[in-house]
Formats: sequence, C-alpha cells, structure tokens
Amino acid sequence: MSGATVTIEDLRSLIAGVLEIEPDEVADQAHFTDQLDIDSLLMLEISTRVDNAFDVPENTVLTSGASTLAELHAALTAQLPARAAAHPLIRPRTLNDPAVRLFLFHHAGGSHLLYRGWAQHFPEDWELCLLEAPGRGQLQALPLIDDCDQLVDYFHTAIAPLLDRPFGFFGHSMGALLAYQLTRRLHHEGGPIPDWVGVSAYGIPREAATDEVRPHLMSDGELRRWLRDVGGSTPQLLDDESVWSTFAPVFRNDFKLLDTWTPPRSPEALPVPLSVFGGSGDELASEESLLSWQMATTRFRGLQRYDGNHFYLMSHQQPLAAAVTAAMRSATA
Repeated sequence: MSGATVTIEDLRSLIAGVLEIEPDEVADQAHFTDQLDIDSLLMLEISTRVDNAFDVPENTVLTSGASTLAELHAALTAQLPARAAAHPLIRPRTLNDPAVRLFLFHHAGGSHLLYRGWAQHFPEDWELCLLEAPGRGQLQALPLIDDCDQLVDYFHTAIAPLLDRPFGFFGHSMGALLAYQLTRRLHHEGGPIPDWVGVSAYGIPREAATDEVRPHLMSDGELRRWLRDVGGSTPQLLDDESVWSTFAPVFRNDFKLLDTWTPPRSPEALPVPLSVFGGSGDELASEESLLSWQMATTRFRGLQRYDGNHFYLMSHQQPLAAAVTAAMRSATA
C-alpha cells in the first residue's frame, strides 16, 4: 500500500490486524482507548505499520491526537500531498515514440503486478502498458466494476489516445476475455484494431454449462479452498483474516464478472492474428478449450503450452515474453 491513497477500509483492516479482531469490530467512531482497549504499546505498533504502509511522516499517528478511526483517517489524508488523478495505465518504461505498444490485461482478483518485471524482456523500443481494473492498486478508491462490458468501456477510454501505432493485446485468464471483448469492440466501431492478440489460460467464451463452477457464489471457505487448488494466491492472502477481508471483495467482484457475462451467439471471426498460451497442468483451461479459440479468428497462430498450472506464466516470464515478441513481430511483418 506504500504511496497509495489512504482509504478508511485499509486503516480498518490494518488496526484489526494489530488487535487480532475482525475489521467490522473497528467502527468508525469507536474510541481507541475506551472501546477498543488500545494502550500506548498497541498505538505505537499501529503508528509504525501506518508509517510503513502509507509513506506518511514518522509518528504521524502518535502526533495526530486522533481518538477514533474516522479522526485518524482524516488526519492521514491531510498529511498526504495532492496526487494526480489515478489512471488505469501503468507504463514501466515510458517512451516518447515507441515502435510498438503492448497492452497487458490481468487476471481475476489480481492487478498490474502480475506483469511486474516483464518490460526488461521486451525490445527497448516497445512500450508495455499494464492495465489496472478499478478497486485495486492506484485505483483502490474507485468502485469495483463487475460487468464485462462496463470494464471494457473503461479500458477503451483509457487506451484510445495510444492506438496511433502498431499495438497488441495480451490477457491472462479474465484478462483474456477483456482483451477479446475489447478487440471485438474496436472492430465493430471501425477504429484501429490490434495487430495481434494473445490469450492465456482461458477457453474461448461460450455459453455456460448449468453445472459450471461459479466462484462468486461460493461460501467463504469454499472460495478459499478453490483458490488454493488453482494456485497463484499466497498463503498469507488466504490464511490471514485481515488480508483476506481486504481482497475477498475483489475476487468475488471479478468472478461475478466472469460468471455472469453472456457470450455472443455465433460471433464473427475476428480478422486479427491470435495466439493462445496455457499451462499443461491447468485444470481450469484444458487443451481442448484453449484450441477452441480457432473459431474466434480468421488467423489462428497456434497454441503454446508450458509446464505449470493456471499461473504457469509466473515461472516462464522470459520464454513467454520471447514468444509474445516473436508472434507480434510476425503479425506486423
């Protein structure tokens, strides 16, 4: 959370973690001393954690005189410098005149951090643009979006000024659906379309089966067990109650987006080169479902699979980046 906007929910979770209680027990107006039994040692621990999490001046909590969560939130907000409006595009290496722009879409429950470190594996004249959905990272203060078309609208607006040169899309899991849908949107509107699209760990959108797993409807325990089986989530996120309480709404929101989206009937095959990637041990995206992307394009570029599960790409960053670079170069040659 370093450097991020201080939200009252972040503070609530942080204080609850120190006190080892549920976040909803830290009411906005509950007095720290009288109702929450916070003594000087606990306040010092809270102060240290807040300093580290939000980059505020040292001992800001101790000197604020705040006696409730609401007062502390107001004091911390006043301490932070004014920030530019948060933007859903993160560019690790901003270029004035890039030869290519590659837009990367993250998975359900995730953020742009899925692609941390990717830029170093791509040509120096390529600009990577990491897309961040609202409600996480720099966009924590914005409401989550649980509708696919609305999130596509949001991303469309963000990237429209940057489609003035060769560009490609790569999306992992939920990001694959968003990359596909945004490509369909651009094609339908007659504007510039990607020179290449890469989809990862997600079968072609189709009508959902009645017995299909719907994570957003699972109980809390079921959802956590399911995420453990899928892989890609740290034990701290799934086992620490305060951390889980922060991220659970994001997971449920994104899974609702996936579970409730209605695929188009008999969609037109897109005139865009499309490559598919997946993990050989991914139980959520079988080889058959990945190969079915052939129906979505007139220029299918094949399937590449790597050792690993749904989050295989975390262990194959460099070879996957090389494959994406080669596919993009072939498409623009």
